[in-house]
Amino acid sequence: MKEIFFPILAFSPIFLAGILLIVFRIAAKIAMPLVFIFTSIISYFIWGMSEARILASTLQGLIISISILWIIFGAILLLNTLKYSGAINTIRSGFSDISKDRRVQVIIIAWLFGCFIEGASGFGTPAAVAAPLMVAVGFPPIAAVVFGMMIQSTPVSFGAVGTPLLVGVQGGLDKISISNKLLENGLEWNSFFDSIVIKVAIIHSICGLLMPILLVVIMTRFFGKKKSWFEGLSIFPFAIFASLSFTIPYLLTGIFLGPEFPSIIGGLTGLFIVTIATKRKFLIPKDEWDFQPSKNWPLNWICNPQNKEVIENKRNIGSFMAWLPYLLLALLLVFSRTFEPLKKFLQSVNIKFENIFKEENISASFQLLYLPGGILIFICFITFFLHRMTSKEISSSIIDSSKTILSAGFVLIFTVPLVRIMINSGVNYNDIASMPISMAQGVSNLMGQIYPIFAPTVGAIGAFLAGSNTVSNLMLSQFQYETANLLNISGVLMVAAQSVGAAAGNMIAIHNVVAASATVGLFGREGNVLRITLIPTIYYLTLSGIITYCFLHFKKDDSSKMKITDVKTFSGPMGMGLIKSYKSGNKTYCIYNTIEGQQKIILESQILECAASKSE
Repeated sequence: MKEIFFPILAFSPIFLAGILLIVFRIAAKIAMPLVFIFTSIISYFIWGMSEARILASTLQGLIISISILWIIFGAILLLNTLKYSGAINTIRSGFSDISKDRRVQVIIIAWLFGCFIEGASGFGTPAAVAAPLMVAVGFPPIAAVVFGMMIQSTPVSFGAVGTPLLVGVQGGLDKISISNKLLENGLEWNSFFDSIVIKVAIIHSICGLLMPILLVVIMTRFFGKKKSWFEGLSIFPFAIFASLSFTIPYLLTGIFLGPEFPSIIGGLTGLFIVTIATKRKFLIPKDEWDFQPSKNWPLNWICNPQNKEVIENKRNIGSFMAWLPYLLLALLLVFSRTFEPLKKFLQSVNIKFENIFKEENISASFQLLYLPGGILIFICFITFFLHRMTSKEISSSIIDSSKTILSAGFVLIFTVPLVRIMINSGVNYNDIASMPISMAQGVSNLMGQIYPIFAPTVGAIGAFLAGSNTVSNLMLSQFQYETANLLNISGVLMVAAQSVGAAAGNMIAIHNVVAASATVGLFGREGNVLRITLIPTIYYLTLSGIITYCFLHFKKDDSSKMKITDVKTFSGPMGMGLIKSYKSGNKTYCIYNTIEGQQKIILESQILECAASKSE
């Protein structure tokens, strides 16, 4: 009975969120506080968590929420700064001059520019930028929203300079518990997390290969005069070329630089390559494709004219100056992550909260300068001077950004704490496994070894409910990891599948559809948009599930290859203890276990130091 009861009860907060948001269509600002209260009640009365642990988990969640909001504020402030300076108008007009073919425009604006914006800003910003941009160059409003939603897939896991992975996955996993397990196998957290990042990049690169051609065939099928799927296939070579122009640098960046840069560098590189190719007519079909005249558009394609975004600014900003803030952002982000002195300085400003309310392993921190939010805001201040903005324009951009943060923040300050309560519920008076572990037990018992095929879909459901890849990762990463442990499969791969699925789920996230529609004055058409974006979502989840399943049969975790090669007693900086040498592929590790129970990983480069300090 317990094998059924506790998994169902552990899932109940997610079920409740789905019922309130989807069935009863209650706003998230009302639904998520109710789910938080419900989660607190079952954690106290059923799981037996102490009041102090619930409060500590709540405070931990609030601190994580502040980190997320700090990034969101910086991203939105940069967008509003460019809007009020007039730079967005320059960027828009530049796109319309490259090509008149709508198939080319949707690939450049939605796929490449949208992917770059996702990398720099995230949190629904690409649709909010790309949709009005496409309307400005002549796309039907509903088509612009659909394409704005579709690009929230491949680049999303690395959106907002890596927030879904850096904050979502790392915040959603029980880092201390996992680190201890890794330590036993001679591994460390950083290598574990890097493996997740690489697998996310690989899966997305494969799935993203066909996204540009999907954009085009959906455009010709639903918004073309002939309503034909095949009409869009004439641009297939160019679409694949545009896809590879993004995915190759995207993949290489994910492997060698980490989670902050793939979408930014992939988007910028792709824009540069494809723009030049387009001007030289490389792989461009001779016939230009266009929509019907706007007078023939159906009424449900059209928005209210008064709701279109209009930016009145007489300032003339050149193309280079308009793009300069984004270029500076990309450079500063790369520099801050690769130049060690600057990195250490930025990380030194760190507000730490350890063992909150004396509850073990419940800690949080807020890195004011190192988080992307600090860098984004710094770029905004530079832009104020570069674009010679007036005090009124500056204040307007700050006020608009603050209003957005207030609405988003209210939802997050309940969503993230309830997730932390679920994660920290394993320490209780009733000796019950934590909620994520209970969920994992239930799902693994139900689906067994075929579960990996559905792992991305679980992540997508989380994003569909929460409207965010980051929040889905916060909610479900530990669940995916525990399911992997119970099934004796790769935890790295399952967490990667979670992040990929959560990215795809953004295409059908109601919150994002509403926000994107509002930017072009399109109201009450959310159902029409979702019926179309469901098509690429099904493609993405199906293919990523198959890839995940195939990975399990072709590549194992490094931890499964660990072999103890030597055990010796020695005296080191932490006192008397044992040193265990492990071999994993071409790498050698030492684990220093002291008599007092402390552990320290010593990597291959430090082996000689171990040998020098040991005593036979």
